Amino acid sequence: MADLEFSNISKSFNGVYALENASFQCNRGEVHALLGENGAGKSTLLKVLSGAHEADSGEIRIFGKVAHIKNPSDAMAYGIGTVYQELSIIPHLTVSENIFIGRIPRNKLGHFKKAELHKMTMDLFDKFEVKGIDPDAIAGTLSLSQRQMIEILRVLSKEPEIVILDEATSALTENRVEWLLGLARKLADQGKIIIFISHRMSEIMHGCDSVTILRNGTTVGELKIEEVNVDEVISMMLGRKIEGYFPEKIDHVQEPIALEVKNLRCGHELNGVDFMLHKGEVLGVGGLAGQGQAELLLSLFGVIKHKGEIWLNGKPHKAGSPKDSLRKGIALVPEERGEQGLHLEFSIGYNIALPSLWKLRSGLFINRKKEADVIEKYMNILAVKADNSETAVQNLSGGNQQKIVLAKMLATEPSLLLMHDITRGVDVGTKKEMFSLVRELSAKGNAILYFSTDVEELVNVCDRTLVMYDGKVGATLSGKEFTKENIIGAAIGEARSMA
Repeated sequence: MADLEFSNISKSFNGVYALENASFQCNRGEVHALLGENGAGKSTLLKVLSGAHEADSGEIRIFGKVAHIKNPSDAMAYGIGTVYQELSIIPHLTVSENIFIGRIPRNKLGHFKKAELHKMTMDLFDKFEVKGIDPDAIAGTLSLSQRQMIEILRVLSKEPEIVILDEATSALTENRVEWLLGLARKLADQGKIIIFISHRMSEIMHGCDSVTILRNGTTVGELKIEEVNVDEVISMMLGRKIEGYFPEKIDHVQEPIALEVKNLRCGHELNGVDFMLHKGEVLGVGGLAGQGQAELLLSLFGVIKHKGEIWLNGKPHKAGSPKDSLRKGIALVPEERGEQGLHLEFSIGYNIALPSLWKLRSGLFINRKKEADVIEKYMNILAVKADNSETAVQNLSGGNQQKIVLAKMLATEPSLLLMHDITRGVDVGTKKEMFSLVRELSAKGNAILYFSTDVEELVNVCDRTLVMYDGKVGATLSGKEFTKENIIGAAIGEARSMA
């Protein structure tokens, strides 16, 4: 008998099954991966375990006893801690307050004991080898990667016996992914159960002991990691054969320079960035967290103030605002789709058409025929899985939500695309579609600045890559120098002579 067993778990919403007789089991000392496309049932299964949803049928046994989990409090009582894919940080509270919310020590007057809270946080940082985060910093000022670490620490501070990591690496940069994989192994070695969801097969192969594969809400395979063949696993996830995960890189780089940046500066984040991007080129942006990558994209799109020169198609360009940028053919796929890219409560059609309304007018009014045509066109191009364009975006899977962000930006018909980690948190099938789309856009002459925290993506999707270091371009890699090893080396300040 396994330490944790799911047997024939079913869960439906409005008559549609998200889980149908799904089963899996794992033991103490194990890092167990759940794999499947977006919408395969992984998150629903874990929400049943964590008490966010109650199963319609089936049985859960924890350490030999039947577990009755109807709400999150029940899950906590069974020693279950969950790091969800969507962040729940309270931005105006400090790091320490977010970690220990509900458990903050107070004096007799009810005021926070700040010194004690600070010490609790520093002890936690020491225990889990966390560096570079100020316990007293306001959480809203942190990077996405740092906020994800705070989510993880909040759960671990409660010392759970079963730790669920639902896409916890998707918001982390390369070095912090290594930190989390090492931490998962350490916790497993201490006798805990770690359940791990990721769409990055390299993380599964490197950090997990076994995998359970879900498709359409049903378990379709259970394997030990030494039995895993990546192509076969992906085929099991998708229910079909898949070939050529990364597209063939055909050189579409044209002579005209689409974007030239000279001495770009922004506060302490950008310290003199220089580069050129040609039409038809996919130019990667890599590096460790906090080296200015986000600020580079936001400056080019006109979101934040900056100094320096930007030349667009050979002419001086002042990135004054996102509105100006869109009208000059620049589009940004932002870092956080939920907060920065979508109106989640509104329909697919509303979201896709919104940035292009100025192009869809006939006189003073929106031409509804044009609008409907644009919505249909880009839903088809991105292969959005939804009943119709009236579906609320919040009801879509993460991968389909990301497709809507891409669709709304492509609908503006940009010549320059700024892409911020567009495959974060999406499944392998959707990633393959997005990789192909990026290369197709470059073949049509689009210039693409492609930031990714996944080094493999940079090597296999981009023509060249800039590696950011200390707010500058630390290296520009192409040809034989364009390798994972050189990207990682440049990211930590080595091999800077290649710039």
